[in-house]
Amino acid sequence: MLGAARDLHLLELVTETLRATLGTLAAAAPDWLRGVARPGWYERYAHRAENFRLLQSDTGRAALAVTVGADGYALLDALDAEGAPAAARAAQAVATLRTVWGTHYARREDGTPRWREPREWPPVGERVQSPYDPEMHYSMKRGMEWSGYKVHVTEACDDDAAHVITHVRTGPAMLPDMASTAAIHAALAAKGLLPSDHYVDSGYVDAGLLVSSRHEHGISLEGPIRAVPRRRTEAERAYEQGSFAIDWDRERVTCPEGKTSVTWRAGRDEVGAPRITAVFSRTDCGACAALALCTTAKEARRSVYFHPRPEYEALNAARARMDDPAWRKRYGIRAGIEGTLSQGVRAFGMRRSHYVGEIKTGLQQVCAAAAMNVARIVNWLAGSPRANTRTTRFAALAQAT
Repeated sequence: MLGAARDLHLLELVTETLRATLGTLAAAAPDWLRGVARPGWYERYAHRAENFRLLQSDTGRAALAVTVGADGYALLDALDAEGAPAAARAAQAVATLRTVWGTHYARREDGTPRWREPREWPPVGERVQSPYDPEMHYSMKRGMEWSGYKVHVTEACDDDAAHVITHVRTGPAMLPDMASTAAIHAALAAKGLLPSDHYVDSGYVDAGLLVSSRHEHGISLEGPIRAVPRRRTEAERAYEQGSFAIDWDRERVTCPEGKTSVTWRAGRDEVGAPRITAVFSRTDCGACAALALCTTAKEARRSVYFHPRPEYEALNAARARMDDPAWRKRYGIRAGIEGTLSQGVRAFGMRRSHYVGEIKTGLQQVCAAAAMNVARIVNWLAGSPRANTRTTRFAALAQAT
């Protein structure tokens, strides 16, 4: 979902952030600001950044960036000094100014600002994109880039009832879809609208969610599981993780050659998720004729990483379901949500926010969903059949002949 504020060039961003902060302080503490404002500020920050043309030379833009940085630090120093109004310090615009300056500027020992190198910046999804909507963030999905928010829609899909939207969640654009699954289930539980089976896109599923959805809410989370990366040759595939037998009770793993692991350690991976590591001995692996097919590790022995037992078994059961034609047919019902999103975007303005901030943007989405529900319920009560996937005029010619 696109944010209501315009995405800004970096030099525009810092200039407009300082200008917006000065505008806020001019209303909150005009007498104090008049005393700390420097003469050049009235010329540099009297108009929006997009109303003047950026300098063409790299040297000129770099000099302007340093000047804006020095002005921003001067204002922050004045705000931090004794006697600054509390209302001015507490302004949201000041907090945004501190965030933007912390991202793009650093102070040298002599107090002068320098523009940070790109390698010093935080990930783009975590940066402020506009001072007028600091909660708006950049994201990219399947090659599509946008600055704004992400909206998650849940709807009922019973054949004998109207397909009404049961929940809408608006969140930061950069968060992965699966970060919202648990919150969506909690919200549905609070409204008494939990489904028994929840059909979702692959982005909303992982091993932990398969287990927690069942344990906490009694929900069967149904969605495609990402395939395990396959090795290049058929001989190497014989030594993929699935070919190793796990003895959970004795905490050991047996490889396809019949050797048993010598260590079993419970830990966490790079993102903090629980993982178990089983390692085989150097003696067994070093003497094994299949070592080159099994591992390329410098230690010359195989290590196997896998989820704890509940997640491991849930993940493998989900992968097995994907090969079942009956499951694939049932899962086809999820395609209905794509039509809902299309209807929301084309007819109810869900693609673009008309308001600033996540709360107001979320309210807009809820209102759009309520309007869609009214239209669907009216059609259902009138006995109007649900429309099928649209057919182009040209494709319809083939059906008529």
